[in-house]
Amino acid sequence: MKILVAVKRVIDFNVKVRVKLDGTGIETANVKMSMNPFDEIAMEEAVRLKEAGVATEVVAVSCGVSACQETLRTALAMGADRAILFETDVELQPLAVAKLLKLVCDKEAPGLVICGKQAIDDDANQVGQMLAALMGWPQATFASKITIGNGRATVIREIDGGLETIEISLPAVITSDLRLNEPRYVSLPNIMKARKKTLEIVRAETLDVDIVPRLRTVRLAEPPKRQAGIKLATAAELVDKLRNVARVI
Repeated sequence: MKILVAVKRVIDFNVKVRVKLDGTGIETANVKMSMNPFDEIAMEEAVRLKEAGVATEVVAVSCGVSACQETLRTALAMGADRAILFETDVELQPLAVAKLLKLVCDKEAPGLVICGKQAIDDDANQVGQMLAALMGWPQATFASKITIGNGRATVIREIDGGLETIEISLPAVITSDLRLNEPRYVSLPNIMKARKKTLEIVRAETLDVDIVPRLRTVRLAEPPKRQAGIKLATAAELVDKLRNVARVI
């Protein structure tokens, strides 16, 4: 079985995000970028399934600017067999990414697609669901455990009330949650080996896919700074603040 894993290049989670002075977007100049953490978890799970003999090949796919090659090289160093980049300078929104991933699914015919449940830059949580809809495949979101066998996947997923166990037929789309696994450390020898693995680059504009953005960001602004706390002398003052001040805020 072939597994396809979608990965995204985002601002590193350790970096403090800053809004541009003109409010048109997020400052990315000279900012450290890395693989989306949830996509790292998805990649780790795919590699583990391959190591367990469930999968025969792991293909990493990314969509975006040329620098996304670095992210795909990281995926290759983690254990992916080869990678595909849909290169474009156009701002890609979830639907456009899902359409590009559908092209890969139509060509590669994977038995399973694993995505991170969301990207930490836009928190959209849409690509996996949209891809499943476009392909007409079953889906399991927020997976915290995946078991594959007999052409089916048993997925324990996290919901508001606790955990839910579902069984879906393959091929399918699964999105990974935080507790699915802990991604491995990428060693230097594996980084060197990744340089020799295949990375296919396709210009997205040459494909018969509409990737034009449908949403426009009018303005971005940082949240207001948190006000300092105050000390109250009596419980009556606390009740008064909660009743008349906190309610308004």
